[in-house]
Amino acid sequence: MAPEYASDGLFSVKSDVFSFGVLLLEIISGKRSRGYYNQNTSHNLFGHAWKLWKEEIPLELVDTKLGDCSFQSQILHCIHVSLLCVQHDPEDRPGMSSVLIMLVSEFELPEPKQPGFFAKDSGEADSSTSNMQLSSTNEITITLLEAR
Repeated sequence: MAPEYASDGLFSVKSDVFSFGVLLLEIISGKRSRGYYNQNTSHNLFGHAWKLWKEEIPLELVDTKLGDCSFQSQILHCIHVSLLCVQHDPEDRPGMSSVLIMLVSEFELPEPKQPGFFAKDSGEADSSTSNMQLSSTNEITITLLEAR
């Protein structure tokens, strides 16, 4: 569930992109995001993936069943796309059509920002939350039918 929907009940066209990113991270890691537990930190699945990404060791996230060395570059690319999809702010997430292009192309991807629902270690500070603004991009059309 996208952070903007979970916290404020605001749904956007980027909420599905967030869900797709979650699914991609779950496939790559072989772990479910709900109930994920890492004994070394208090991070959730997104936080763990983000921490590994920032430490430049994202392949440690990969499920051992996917550990074939010949696919490492594709797996790394998928981790990168998934982190772009689960960014906290909907405006920072790509559209679903862009996600599909990212998955099948080899062009350079933008650097992801912090994911939504990022559980921090007690010693970590986050200056971005103080500057957070609530917004919703609802692209909904409502049609009312009236009899003649």
